Formats: sequence, structure tokens, C-alpha cells
Amino acid sequence: MGMKMGRIEARVLVVLTLAALVVSGVNPYDRLTWVLETAPVMIGLPLLLATHRRFPLTPLVVRLLFVHGLILMLGGHYTYARVPLGFWAQDAFDLARNHYDRLGHLAQGFVPAMLAREILLKRTPLRPGGWLFLLTTSVILAFSACYEFIEWGAALAMGADADAFLATQGDVWDTQWDMFLALVGAMTAQLMLARGHDRQLARFSA
Repeated sequence: MGMKMGRIEARVLVVLTLAALVVSGVNPYDRLTWVLETAPVMIGLPLLLATHRRFPLTPLVVRLLFVHGLILMLGGHYTYARVPLGFWAQDAFDLARNHYDRLGHLAQGFVPAMLAREILLKRTPLRPGGWLFLLTTSVILAFSACYEFIEWGAALAMGADADAFLATQGDVWDTQWDMFLALVGAMTAQLMLARGHDRQLARFSA
């Protein structure tokens, strides 16, 4: 799955992802919500397997995608508004709502930002620096906005049946929060991981 990533680790991550997907699909709270929330995993994993020889990813990005997949599958099983971890945080920090969906949208910026960064570095003349940071962040903002369009379309098509997928929990600013957290995640990922990412890319292209 990743360029020069250990075959054993890559296979373990694939097996763990498949196992987690199966487990998450056992008696989910809402079957339709499970399908919608885990669709990125069901689409992304075969795509990664099909392209890993022609377009191998760095171990950093592969591991981040694995973690993101777990976040999606957990949210799909319980629905984001009912994840036990979110209820624990709600009680521990006296929060007004289950914030697991906030974690999901933060990850929606954090992980895809590194994937977008890698694609831009490999397939465009861009180099590390301000323009790469800006364009990567812009890609994630566009991606987040498109995801909100998908949620809007689901709400129009399914009505109340889409409530578990939307997970707004009565927050009229939920859409804005989702995009803002994706922005924060994208910027944080680049600030934290760019140097290590560049080192991996340099080693693998050598």
C-alpha cells in the first residue's frame, strides 16, 4: 500500500481495516447511515490497493488513512451523535452535545490534507513552501464544502431519515463548524507533519 512500506505492515493494515469494517457493520444503529459514513472506506481501500504499484503512498499517509478509516467506521456503527467516546467527553468536560462529529470533521481536514499534499508534490511542479500550503488548504476546504453539499442532498432526498447522517444535534451552525474544523485540521497537519513528510518523500524518490 505504501512505497517501500513493509509488506507485513501493509497487509496487517489492510486486514485490520477489513476486520473493522465487518465489525462496524454488525447491527449498526442505522444501516443507511452506516453505508453513507463508511462509503469512503469501501471506495478508498480498493482504490488504494489497485493503484499502490503505480502511485505508492508514503507510510505516513497510509497510516493516517488507516486511522481516519477507524474514525469513520466507529461513527458509522453508532452514528456520530451516539458514539460512546463522545458521550464520555460530554460528561467529563460538561459539554452541551456529543462532539465526536467534531473529531470526525477535524480528521476530515487533517488526513486528506496530507494525501492532497503528497499528490500535489508528486504530480505538479509545486515544492514545499507557501504556495503548497495554500493550495493544499484550499483543496481541503473545497472537499469539505462538497461533503456538506452531499449532506444537504441527503437531507433533501431522505428527509428525517438523514438526521443520523447529518448529526447536527440541533446546532444551526453545524455546517460552518464542520468546514472550520476541516480547515483547522488541514493547517495543523501541514504545520506538524510537513517536514517528516518531506523526508519520507525524499527517501523514497532516491
